[in-house]
Amino acid sequence: MSQKLTDRQQELLDFLRDSHRQTGVMPSTREIQAHFGFASQTAAMSHLRALERKGAINRLPGKARAVVLPEELEREEIMDIPVYGEIAAGMAQDVVPERDGCVSIDVTSIGLSKSKKVFALNVRGDSMIDAHICDGDTVVLEMREPRNGDVVAALIDGETTLKRYIVSSGKPHLQAENEMYPDLIPLSELVIQGVMVALLRKAA
Repeated sequence: MSQKLTDRQQELLDFLRDSHRQTGVMPSTREIQAHFGFASQTAAMSHLRALERKGAINRLPGKARAVVLPEELEREEIMDIPVYGEIAAGMAQDVVPERDGCVSIDVTSIGLSKSKKVFALNVRGDSMIDAHICDGDTVVLEMREPRNGDVVAALIDGETTLKRYIVSSGKPHLQAENEMYPDLIPLSELVIQGVMVALLRKAA
């Protein structure tokens, strides 16, 4: 780093690093504004530009939450994973995948390589609460065949949901991790779209 940071700039850099370490994603300018009590998102952007000028961060044009720490650029295991909208962790619902930005995570920390096909979904609902998967979390999923007991994103009879994949007596079904929700038994179709490999949660 070529230039010394002011106390506030150092606080912002520490906040970026802590948030990224805890959640796997960089905070938005709105979250930065709220954390520091800035008058506007423009003020947050001004502080980010100052950090960039001093070489403390890099900003990638055209990408959501496009702040990258210089040390991360040197780590080939960092991977941008596309977020394809939301998935119900409640009753199954029809979800049309739409790309909604991306999350950047260290894939080696979750036992993956960059050659794996992975994507992410934002969780809505509380049917997986006993598996510590909460409303508002983001799940990272790998496209592969599921094993008995895996948490999966599944298309069941035309509707998409996040549940645990269970095979009993040779027949698969989907199990909620909340006693208020019933098991889902496919009438005609059960397609596993991805197997959960990581869970990301925004800092409170």
